[in-house]
Amino acid sequence: MKKIVAIVREDRFTMVKDALLDIGYPGMTVTEVKGHGHQKGITEQWRGRTYKTDLLKKIQMEMVVADRDVDTIVQCIVKEAKTGNIGDGKIFISSVDDVVRVRTGERGETAI
Repeated sequence: MKKIVAIVREDRFTMVKDALLDIGYPGMTVTEVKGHGHQKGITEQWRGRTYKTDLLKKIQMEMVVADRDVDTIVQCIVKEAKTGNIGDGKIFISSVDDVVRVRTGERGETAI
């Protein structure tokens, strides 16, 4: 099993979520986060004044999936989240040793 953590632009989240639902992956945990990568923020103007925003709002999605599904899910996220501009986000993939469904006590892939 793998844990996929995807950090995407706020305005792309609904498209990513809907696309994952369409291919059969509805389960995820979603968190509103702030941060920056290589872009180190953006400079904006408001009422004639320039100011720098160094922590940008993003959406972090987390899901635990079977190993066989990782590539399909990652390709779906990239397809829907990509704008081609700096700040599109990141996807992190890590191994999960075990999962336990609290309600039933099931373990492993049957619990995800």
